[in-house]
Amino acid sequence: MDYQTYFRSALDDLRDQGDYRVFANLERHRGAFPQATCRNAPAAQDVTIWCSNDYLGMGQHPDVLSAMHDALDRCGAGAGGTRNISGTTHDHVLLERELADLHGKEAALLFTSGYVSNWAALGTLASKIPDCVVLSDALNHASMIEGIRHSRAQKLIWKHNDLEDLEAKLASLPLEQPKLIAFESVYSMDGDIAPIAEICDLADRYNAMTYLDEVHAVGMYGPRGGGVAEREGLMDRLTVIEGTLGKAFGVVGGYIAASVELCDFVRSFASGFIFTTALPPAVAAGAAASIRHLKASAAERDLQKARVAEVRARLDAIGIPHVPNPSHIIPVMVGDPVKCKYISDILMKDYGIYIQPINYPTVPKGTERLRITPSPVHSAADIDRLVSALGDLWTQCQLARMPMAAQ
Repeated sequence: MDYQTYFRSALDDLRDQGDYRVFANLERHRGAFPQATCRNAPAAQDVTIWCSNDYLGMGQHPDVLSAMHDALDRCGAGAGGTRNISGTTHDHVLLERELADLHGKEAALLFTSGYVSNWAALGTLASKIPDCVVLSDALNHASMIEGIRHSRAQKLIWKHNDLEDLEAKLASLPLEQPKLIAFESVYSMDGDIAPIAEICDLADRYNAMTYLDEVHAVGMYGPRGGGVAEREGLMDRLTVIEGTLGKAFGVVGGYIAASVELCDFVRSFASGFIFTTALPPAVAAGAAASIRHLKASAAERDLQKARVAEVRARLDAIGIPHVPNPSHIIPVMVGDPVKCKYISDILMKDYGIYIQPINYPTVPKGTERLRITPSPVHSAADIDRLVSALGDLWTQCQLARMPMAAQ
């Protein structure tokens, strides 16, 4: 077999389908987010980022940067090992305490990313609990799917946010059989939100544990940024809450929050925790500072909600189709992979606006989109430029508009 020819052919197929992904070589500007410099060839270009998961701009917040500088000066660069072998620094311990407190849980366990926390925690729980069955929402993130698959436990996939289908699958299992319901609060591509209370009701009725992924909600919802479960007063009803430090908290890392025994169980058996180097202490210190700030300050969340509402209203006014949802994520629907990439490219090239195209396999074919995430640090002028550019390109690409465009 000619391996290189095979690789080239597979990549050419991706390009032909409009699904080949190109990295934007970005240099963020300290204190000036969402402004950045894109250093893709042929020349550097100033751009405004409209698709970041740094939802609140906390990656640039002075408290976070100061904490990271301080930790770097105190401790140096790396943790020096795995958590078991010299890599548990005092900053890791303090961060886990902040996370447990954020979610009203007894304990928390830190991982190197949100992907790893899902993969390791779900994979460990489902594989180690005898005869465990995992009931997984059909739109769960790839990290959850991989963790469940890695466990080799029995799994049942229930229709997205469909309580009747979930109950039917729960009812098909013996009441005494261990069960784990795995789902998300905010789903990142459509921006819809799970019926958490009703899922907890079913878990209680059918003797199941619950595993809630709040990665797109932590920092964003609830009076202290504990997520949708905090906003709805449900944190105590969930067995495990999983989150990330790489989105609204602006740094990097993942975690679970749960009982002391459950966290210790995962700590003791999860290979994805045991055999990997710990996060640098400066990262842990920065994340803890971000969490502390957002526990006390609602200003960022309030302004972000206002920006989201404004962008939605402006898109409605010119008929640009976007998925209505109760979250901070605005999926602008294109429905064609080639046009979606073309619009993204022209936004960058001609307008200095960076929005990554979201194509298959992240979303199903025919639902290609631009995923817009307004933040509290986007200005009125940024919004004007975005809406004007999208209006121009919708006309140029002869894409359908919503009826309100006729007003």
